[in-house]
Formats: sequence, C-alpha cells, structure tokens
Amino acid sequence: MRKMLAAVSRVLSGASQKPRHGFAMLPSLVSISRLKQSSHLGLPKCWDYSHSLKTRQASRVLVASRNFANDATFEIKKCDLHRLEEGPPVTTVLTREDGLKYYRMMQTVRRMELKADQLYKQKIIRGFCHLCDGQEACCVGLEAGINPTDHLITAYRAHGFTFTRGLSVREILAELTGRKGGCAKGKGGSMHMYAKNFYGGNGIVGAQGQIFEAYNMAALWKLPCIFICENNRYGMGTSVERAAASTDYYKRGDFIPGLRVDGMDILCVREATRFAAAYCRSGKGPILMELQTYRYHGHSMSDPGVSYRTREEIQEVRSKSDPIMLLKDRMVNSNLASVEELKEIDVEVRKEIEDAAQFATADPEPPLEELGYHIYSSDPPFEVRGANQWIKFKSVS
Repeated sequence: MRKMLAAVSRVLSGASQKPRHGFAMLPSLVSISRLKQSSHLGLPKCWDYSHSLKTRQASRVLVASRNFANDATFEIKKCDLHRLEEGPPVTTVLTREDGLKYYRMMQTVRRMELKADQLYKQKIIRGFCHLCDGQEACCVGLEAGINPTDHLITAYRAHGFTFTRGLSVREILAELTGRKGGCAKGKGGSMHMYAKNFYGGNGIVGAQGQIFEAYNMAALWKLPCIFICENNRYGMGTSVERAAASTDYYKRGDFIPGLRVDGMDILCVREATRFAAAYCRSGKGPILMELQTYRYHGHSMSDPGVSYRTREEIQEVRSKSDPIMLLKDRMVNSNLASVEELKEIDVEVRKEIEDAAQFATADPEPPLEELGYHIYSSDPPFEVRGANQWIKFKSVS
C-alpha cells in the first residue's frame, strides 16, 4: 500500500512540472469547464489543466497497480423456450478482457448514435435516420456469439451492427452525412450500410409475409439460419400489446424452435446466440430468437418518441435496465474493472466520436458524375437505363 501511495505521490509531483514540449494531451471537456471557472477566480489558466492531468495520471497508476480478477461467473436470466428441451446456460463466465471490450463497444455505439442525433438536428444528416441507443446489448452481444465469417442481414436500425461488423465510426458517420469517405461512398445513408459479410440495412416493415415464407423455406431445407426479432416494445408508434393478439414472437416460427432472451443483458444475448449458432451448425435447421430490448429515441428522427409512451417509462428503463450500466455494475462489483478505468474508456470514446464527426462534416460529397457508379460490379459506362442525360452535369463541390 505504501509503495502504491508513493507511486501516486511521484506522479502528482511530476505532473506539476512544466512539460518540455508543451502539453502532453488535450484537456478533457471537464478540464475546459474548469478552465473557464478558474479564469473567473483569477487563477492561472494552466493550473486547472495541471490539476486534471495529475488526477488522470494518478488514476492510471492506481489502475495499473491494482490486482483485478481475470474472470468472474455470473447468473443470467433463463430464456423462455419453444420446441426446445433445453436452452442456453443460466450461468456464464466473463473475462476481464472481454468485459472491457464489450463495454467499449457498447459505449461507442451509444455515443455514435447521440452524435448522429446532434448532427441530424443541425441538418447535417438528412433523410431517414433510425437510432439504436438502448439496444446496444443486441448488436454487441450477437457479434460476441458468432464468427466474423458468419453472414448478417439486419433491418433499418443498422448503425450498431455496422460498427460491430468491423466498420469504423468515421465510415458510419460519413455515410450518414453523405460523404465520399462513407462506407457506401455517401450514397446509402442510414439504412444502407455494408461491410464484409454484412448485407444491410433493409426495410423490413412491410415484409411480414415474406418472413413467414422465409421461415417455411428455411425449415424445409434445414438451413443454418438464425432469425432474430429485436422486440423494442413498439412498432413505430404502436405498442406490441395494441398490435398483436399474441406477443410471444419467439413462437411465431411455429414449427421452428424459438428462444425469448433478455436483450438488455449482453451476457444473456451472447450465450443465447452461441446456443443458437451451435444448434444451426449441428444440422438441425433454423432457430428463432426474440430479444426483448428497448429504444430510447423514437422510431426515427421524425418521431419524438413521447406521444405514445411516457417520459417516466423511458427513464425507468434507463435507471433499471440500461445495458451499459448493467455491464459496468457487474464488472466493478466483481473486481473486473474499476470505475476510474471505465471513465478513461469513456473519455477515449468521446474523443473518437468527436474526431469521426469532424471528418464526417469536412470530407467532400461524392461528385455528381459518380451518381451511377457502383450499380454493377464491373462499373460499366454511365449510360444505363436512359440516365445518360445526367452526364452533362458536373459537381460543384
């Protein structure tokens, strides 16, 4: 303990010295706020930055010197089953490495969606935009339970899945702002993002009949396919209780086995996905998973989200079932991480999001003459489907 305190003392004393080549890092948002406060108090402006730097360096020493557990075992909610004799396990092991990775990924998706909300309200993002904040355990948990070589198709609320499939925040935000650096060259927008082994955003709203046809064909051919219903309680502005005589969506496959999963718990989603993937890989055919989750935003950016549900309902879910909060509490209470370490991740994530947003607003739009590119894999001449009259126009950006 004395050695640890001595190390902290050395960091604090060393941090108060002036850096040889200027500041070692930019001040955080908290530091900027304190700089403003210190200027009102008549204190030197560099005092606040030095104080913030001391605190962060001290927290790093404390984290580095602390002995964390390598893993911990947790109980998870039992899944409801349909046409299955046994389901996923009710306990699971979380390693410190995986926990930190899941936390960073979910926090990145959350912050990315909040930044998209801000850019949309500034009219930098236009058109359709469906945000998934609140549902982070679904995309991160699903990715944790499958292989990178597995193929994934999702619906229009696609940003989180695009990130977990391997694309950067920069590519996603640039796609939302319609820039050349976007993952679909700025031509797809919110609902049409693609990555390796990832095929969409797709407009699934009007495809209920096609879903049942797909169930039937997958069962006939015993396809290794996991059908997933992200049940966030509302179909646009209509609650599931008002829209469906039976809300047991995991049974909708009828002859296809199903699971109902706590979609706010990343460990529940991960274990259920592993179970479902193993079921399919064994040659038994398709399986259906219903992930019970919740979206904090409205259906899309045109929906305030509070005309068909109360603010109190949203706040209750945030306070009791938030997926990031649940993982954080588990890790801290089981000595897999410290509050200070997770705060450092939060700071790093915020910086990543801000850098990506800067790129997404500064990157140029695709020129108009590229409007017809990437329709066919071989990029034939633009003169297709009578569209050649557009070729005379040139981009002014």
